[in-house]
Amino acid sequence: MTSEQIHPPLRMPDHLFAELAAGGGSPAALTFLEHGERARRLLLLRTALSDISTVSSPLGPSMQAWRALKMAADQAPDHVERLLLAPQTGGWLAHLLRRMHDTAPGPPLWAETGHLHVLAVTAALHAELEVDLPVPLVDGELNLPGLGLARLPGAQQGLSIGRARTKAGELELTTPEGDASCVCRPRTMTARGSTAPLDASGAPGPGAGQWIPVRVLTHTGPSGTTAIPLDDLGPYRDLDEPIAPDRLDPDEAVAWQELLEEASGLLTAQHDPGPGRLDPARIRAIVPWGRTSTTPPPPPVVELSASSGDSFGSMVITRPATGLALAETLVHEFQHSKLAALIHLFPLLDDDREERYYAPWRNDPRHLTGLLHGAYAFTGVAGFWRDRMSEPQHAHVAAYYFALRRVQTRLVVRTLLTSERLTPPGRRLLTGLAHTLDGWLREPVDPTALARARTAAALHRTEWRLRNVVRPRESETGRGSSPLHFRADQSPWPDLRTHAFAHQPATRRTADDHLAAGDPATAVARYADALARDPGEPHLLAGWIVARASLENGGTNRRMLARPELVPPLPIR
Repeated sequence: MTSEQIHPPLRMPDHLFAELAAGGGSPAALTFLEHGERARRLLLLRTALSDISTVSSPLGPSMQAWRALKMAADQAPDHVERLLLAPQTGGWLAHLLRRMHDTAPGPPLWAETGHLHVLAVTAALHAELEVDLPVPLVDGELNLPGLGLARLPGAQQGLSIGRARTKAGELELTTPEGDASCVCRPRTMTARGSTAPLDASGAPGPGAGQWIPVRVLTHTGPSGTTAIPLDDLGPYRDLDEPIAPDRLDPDEAVAWQELLEEASGLLTAQHDPGPGRLDPARIRAIVPWGRTSTTPPPPPVVELSASSGDSFGSMVITRPATGLALAETLVHEFQHSKLAALIHLFPLLDDDREERYYAPWRNDPRHLTGLLHGAYAFTGVAGFWRDRMSEPQHAHVAAYYFALRRVQTRLVVRTLLTSERLTPPGRRLLTGLAHTLDGWLREPVDPTALARARTAAALHRTEWRLRNVVRPRESETGRGSSPLHFRADQSPWPDLRTHAFAHQPATRRTADDHLAAGDPATAVARYADALARDPGEPHLLAGWIVARASLENGGTNRRMLARPELVPPLPIR
């Protein structure tokens, strides 16, 4: 990690790019991406060091922290390497550089540049070195990436300065005046371990100071046992700005461990590294979001998940009720990490960032980069459900989601391929995805699941256009290829059908039930009755249009499906 090191340029072998372009990736391909991320991380670190040196800070010169970090790297290179490549470090570097260019908000700049001191203290603990550095504290707390949080007793709220001394793996944290201290040996803990804060002597209890360890989720696979941080403490665990700790209750942490075990059992059932398959050992962190307790019960699906190209292998996730839903989300988010790493190596498209494209998994128009990420992620999701079709307990729902995601993703791939915005590597990537999806589209799927999937896909696209696209002026209605004009009053709307159509309705109460059950005639009548009471309501009108097209595939109905925004608010039965 020294500036004197010179490495040969990275050149990805063609066969590894081909594996990634198909939507999958062997261990060798993923390792190459990790090497690329390492090179980028070191470049960002060099840039950040240059910027940090220009910032006036009450912590003093940054070079003392940098020297400590380099010294630790000489003594414990593997530990420091993992620290520098950790998701939180990537999040900090990217956010700091945005701060330096006035494109991101945050706390006083010295507190963010001071994270270099925190990294140096963390590295010194791993290397069991003796260092003495000033560090920024938030509410009397010092967060050590990947280890946990040291808390001073009775410390002042807000931003302050502390003193961190390390020796033989032990941390002593004090205020500058020395009137409060925390002495501990920082260690992580398993999700099922003791959860009481540790006092200065290392035993559970209130103590003078407290050590709150990062919990880790354990996964045992063919290569051994892997520890995945369940990061509810780190300030840079989110997608951009630093955030406060949000500690999980002990039972919630155990629930995460049990869910990961269930999800890992599904993910490790397949050994070929094709699209939709993931070795959980590749995950670098899971950031729990939105709940800290086991109550109320979690929803059946993941309500929110996200990842950042700055934090390879980390994913923000709200806990669902089942390992099946978690496994799908792990695949989805890791696909984003893979694509982000590819984008760091190859320019894939020339994006004007104009949000005007349809994405079947979103309720708003997207730009081309968003489409590309969605196409790559949902190729993996389609592959995940394809594997589940051979599992009796999942076969029925898997057939629906496989049929739905393969056709939706192929539509987006076609949009990208015809955009004239792809670079040669980007075209090669999209051609590989198209080849994978075209092969899957020829595979047989249960006819009833296939019919519901096609209907759900048509419903989403139709409702998206009704809610987002402005009805054109009379002079434009004859131009089939005229540019779309979008509503200025766009607002989020719930996608009520994608998951509802996964199952054959047990009873038929609503128009949607009749449509999902394969009875479009009754559905048309029910939608028309509802539209008479609420003319032009997009959800109802989308259902009416799709049900009509299911009854009769004539030219008029095909035109309504293609341009639903042209349909009058109160259609004729």
